[in-house]
Amino acid sequence: MPPPSTVSETALQGKNVLVTGGLGFIGSNLARRLVAAGANVTLVDSLIPEYGGNPFNVEDLRGRVQVNVADVRDPHSINHLVSGQDYLFNLAGQTCHLDSVRDPQTDLEINCRAQLSILEACRKRNPAIRVIFTSTRQIYGVPRYLPVDEDHPLAPVDINGINKVAGESYHLFYHRIHGVRASVLRLTNTYGPRMRVKDDRQTFLGIWFMRLLDGQPLRVFGDGLQIRDFNYVDDVVEALLLCATDERADGQTFNLGAPDWVSLRDLAAMMVEVYGRGDYEIVPFPPERKAIDIGSYYSDHQRIVNTLGWHPSVPLREGIARTLAYFDEHRRHYWTSPEKGIAAA
Repeated sequence: MPPPSTVSETALQGKNVLVTGGLGFIGSNLARRLVAAGANVTLVDSLIPEYGGNPFNVEDLRGRVQVNVADVRDPHSINHLVSGQDYLFNLAGQTCHLDSVRDPQTDLEINCRAQLSILEACRKRNPAIRVIFTSTRQIYGVPRYLPVDEDHPLAPVDINGINKVAGESYHLFYHRIHGVRASVLRLTNTYGPRMRVKDDRQTFLGIWFMRLLDGQPLRVFGDGLQIRDFNYVDDVVEALLLCATDERADGQTFNLGAPDWVSLRDLAAMMVEVYGRGDYEIVPFPPERKAIDIGSYYSDHQRIVNTLGWHPSVPLREGIARTLAYFDEHRRHYWTSPEKGIAAA
């Protein structure tokens, strides 16, 4: 196994960087690393309440980033925003699997049509830009084997997964045919400070953190034996930056993942143990969730290890402790809807 690679942050100094979904969970954590590296950062977010944008996520970056409230579905805004950028971290998306089934047209507009518009804007306005697109392990559907590598068949079980496959394909097509340098990261369950916790629209783990801190039992669906892998957000940010600054990532698709995969029952017990109090309960699957459940999943992430030297560095137990500490301190900014307005300028 190659040694861990580190990002050459000097490569980002003075560069113009655009982050869609920039006030959301991963985007705001990425913004901190970019600012620390000396990049000129523009964060784009629609601040639609159902999605992850929260102005408090970048409150401490006030005056050090530019914030543009815009929707990626608006081609006029995107045409303007991509001009002059060196890097585009394309993180904006509709992430809720149930919402995609209830409202497939909106998921199509955000995760599919808007992606094509973004790439057309890059092709026409800024073909030299470097684009990193975040996809999801959900595109694999029910695993046919474990761990799941990048060659596993794509068989998504919901509308969100179908549209994410299309979004990936657009990025790789524009790289191959139009020369827009692009790479794709297929994320597994990402967690950490600034994630959405007031519901389960991003991941079930968010609402688990909220329930634990509120003294409510964690609700584990099914028998709790389903296996998952998890990445702390700092490790995901590292992967994003490696893809941006290493030409070996161009045109590539990478799984992220972690070696400390765990059953959901054991994860709930671990969270209770780390917090020092609380409990969990095993409950039946709601029918609408059972219909799109994929069973056990964990990734084979050796391609990004072998190509870029990426390794997850934050163990699950440590990441849980960090996340609990963050939300224990800042819960008032996440338990309710974020305030209107812009937290950075």
